Amino acid sequence: MPDFNDVTLLPLCVGLTLLGLIGSWIAWRRRGLAAGTRGLAWSLLPVALYMTGLLKLLWDIVKSAVTWVTHLIFSPTVWAGAALFGVSVVLYVVSGVARSRGGASEKAPKTKPASAAVGELTATGPAPASASAPAAKPAKAPKAKAGKASKQESSEFDEIEDILKRHGIN
Repeated sequence: MPDFNDVTLLPLCVGLTLLGLIGSWIAWRRRGLAAGTRGLAWSLLPVALYMTGLLKLLWDIVKSAVTWVTHLIFSPTVWAGAALFGVSVVLYVVSGVARSRGGASEKAPKTKPASAAVGELTATGPAPASASAPAAKPAKAPKAKAGKASKQESSEFDEIEDILKRHGIN
């Protein structure tokens, strides 16, 4: 990309301003004072940007962005880095899914400290309301009328009832 210096930018800005002033005069004659004034405001911007140094800054930003994009497209090293970034994101997501399914908790036993107060937060969550009370005996399952499916359903309902009782819900 060519590098613009002050000798190149000044005539360009003055030329753009002169063209804008001519267009502003035409707009003022055809559409009125408001359109001419707005055109004058836009016409003065190129010289203002040049005099404040913002035009050179803007040019440097555009030049750097174009250089970065062309380097990104044609560099195998950058593509390898992008691939590694993608692999890293996939591994992070997979580890979160494995953690939520309990992959890490299979090796470590789940024990709650006996000294945890009722309602106190621990590393494994809030202590249950019956943590300080002696363990309650599980409720007896009602007699099943038919086969294995009924036993399984009644045991699930018993577990749900037990959980609700522990939390004080009747």
